[in-house]
Amino acid sequence: MKAGTRETAAELTGFTVGVTAARRREELTALLRRRGARVMEAPALRIVPLEDDAALRAATERCLAAPLDYVVATTGVGWRGWMSAAEGWGYGAALTAACREAEVLSRGPKATGAVRACGTTETYSPASEAVDELRTWLLARDLRGRRIAVQEHGAPLPGLASALRERGAEVVEVPVYRWAPPQDPEPVRRLAEATARGEVHALLFTSAPAITSFLEHAEAAGKYETVLERLRTDVLPLCVGAVCARPLLEVDAGPVWPERGRLGAMVHLLTATLPGRDRHLVPAGDRTLVLQGNALLLGDDAPAEAVWLTPGSARVLRALAERPGWVVGRPELLRRVWPDRGADEHAVEAAVTRLRAALGPYASLIRTVPKRGYRLATEPGGGTR
Repeated sequence: MKAGTRETAAELTGFTVGVTAARRREELTALLRRRGARVMEAPALRIVPLEDDAALRAATERCLAAPLDYVVATTGVGWRGWMSAAEGWGYGAALTAACREAEVLSRGPKATGAVRACGTTETYSPASEAVDELRTWLLARDLRGRRIAVQEHGAPLPGLASALRERGAEVVEVPVYRWAPPQDPEPVRRLAEATARGEVHALLFTSAPAITSFLEHAEAAGKYETVLERLRTDVLPLCVGAVCARPLLEVDAGPVWPERGRLGAMVHLLTATLPGRDRHLVPAGDRTLVLQGNALLLGDDAPAEAVWLTPGSARVLRALAERPGWVVGRPELLRRVWPDRGADEHAVEAAVTRLRAALGPYASLIRTVPKRGYRLATEPGGGTR
């Protein structure tokens, strides 16, 4: 969003959100933009179907070689893909029959819906949608000599398969699709660098492998430690669920996730959380403006008009708004606004100039105190020329 751009304010106006999803990225991006957010799209992974389905076909034939005792459905899209491929090979009826004769475990409502759509009823589905609960349920049974098919969801599930094998089960891993690095790594690198610079307010993740990939790109760009520090302080890491959040939990990055693993629930949680993390009141004479992220909300009427600021100008205004009427020196602004950039006082002057230009009729809010710095005007009429 170009600095100085004016628009009608929405819930997420002023915030820049990074989206790392590959699948359903357009849907997630549309939900965010509808609420006023600026979105940086950076698919951290891509879904690669098995080129000739040889591995999937071989796994399907193994499933049909003898009766199955348990079948684990981990995703709706994966289950439907498996059934569709089996139908194409002429195995559809046999595979459906094999699943009906087994006890089917489904990881969450979407997998459950796909299972039921092919005429099969699930035996167990954890409310948490966690693979760990599926494993716990299975390990509570005598698995010696049992045959278990596990439909994978983008990446192998070695923890599940190995635990089942240790209990004596024969496990058939069914690889429906795989994660691979993005075809173009530049958007991910740019997102990592923007995060390190403090230009991103939230990062959204819909899979654990995407988090791992994003952090690897940050490390390749030399920004790993800075990105982690941002995630632990002023950037909100939001995951679709607890399983997705594990790589961030392992590095103490403090992720949050909704109770239900849905895109809409993610956006609802973001909308409820983000404004409270970065929302500052800006006294303007006889009225109060609101600095939300990188946008200043103007006027008392709802919906308010909003003007977008550059990240540097927004940080300058935030620093002044924290102590209205007090002089903030250029050295302190340098430290607050550009802590890692090696900027000089000319950067402060340029940011203030851009800020005044964007504020328009409220430009005189920013007062220069010769040889000392800047202050936010608080006297009546201080917000007009």
